[in-house]
Amino acid sequence: MKNEHDDTIAQTAAQLVVQEGLEYRDAKRQAIKRLGLGARTALPSNALVEMAVREYIELFCAEEQAEQLLHLRRLARQWMGRLREFRPHLSGAVWRGTASEHSDIYLQLFCEDPKSAEIELINQGLRYQVTRVRGFKGEDVDALSLNVQSTALSRYVGVHLMIYDLDDIRGALKADPQMGSLRGDEQALLRLLE
Repeated sequence: MKNEHDDTIAQTAAQLVVQEGLEYRDAKRQAIKRLGLGARTALPSNALVEMAVREYIELFCAEEQAEQLLHLRRLARQWMGRLREFRPHLSGAVWRGTASEHSDIYLQLFCEDPKSAEIELINQGLRYQVTRVRGFKGEDVDALSLNVQSTALSRYVGVHLMIYDLDDIRGALKADPQMGSLRGDEQALLRLLE
């Protein structure tokens, strides 16, 4: 059920998502602050924010956003190829098609041994940071974060690798009734790139 502020919060959050690359949860919280609403104000759904993001892109930056999205998807494809043995799935704005020049890439890796992806990064001579983040089932998971140079975007892009157990892949493939598929494997990304 929508509350009286949902549309305004969603529109403000959409601007923050596109212009600053914030994730939906952070953008909604920032929107509440910017609008001077109380901290207990109910947040709009992600589906409503997603719709507002798509409207914002269409109105203000459709052409350049399409080019930026293409570059981010190509970069994601390169990393999925490098990490193929860990069954990478692309998620977030780059997967959904709402990424802008400020967006990061989120790959979910499904590993038999949770440390194997970290060992692979070390073997490739890559520097990364480890943090704990909330996973798609609400549990805490390790995230390995790297900064990768993108010549096409003339900036460093954050690439975040969320580490899951191999068994978690079954639950990952379920679609959200409101937002559709929340992630896709390398073949699904290739279809988007075509």
